[in-house]
Amino acid sequence: MPKPPVAPLPPPRVLTQPMAMELLTSDEAVPIETTVTYTSRDPHALSIVFHLLGDAPVVWRVDREMVLTGSLTATGAGEVHLRPAPDGRLLLRLGPAGHCAEVRCDQDRLARLVRDTFVLVPQGTEESHIDWQPLLAALRR
Repeated sequence: MPKPPVAPLPPPRVLTQPMAMELLTSDEAVPIETTVTYTSRDPHALSIVFHLLGDAPVVWRVDREMVLTGSLTATGAGEVHLRPAPDGRLLLRLGPAGHCAEVRCDQDRLARLVRDTFVLVPQGTEESHIDWQPLLAALRR
């Protein structure tokens, strides 16, 4: 049976932005350096890399539309929840209930990065940027 033609993928595009965030503890806000990355090959998500002293970086993946919604109202599912903070920043709760970290970041800066992702990959075109061939090959095995 002949294989259907596969449309060529657009070239991958990447956005990377260093961003200062704060880990909120019961006593204080601890500064944490992070890097937020977006790649068109994974068009629905941002990767937030937390650079921790002496430890391997910790990576969390967050839905780009959830970031925009979370800047307006509380949203989330599973281990990722976002909500606007009273001071105009964005609060991210990462991890399972009872064992989570609460992180605060500049809402406008993160939202600006997310808007830039929609310039690279407009809403509704995400699937045309995903390389489905490795998944299909694995399913055929």
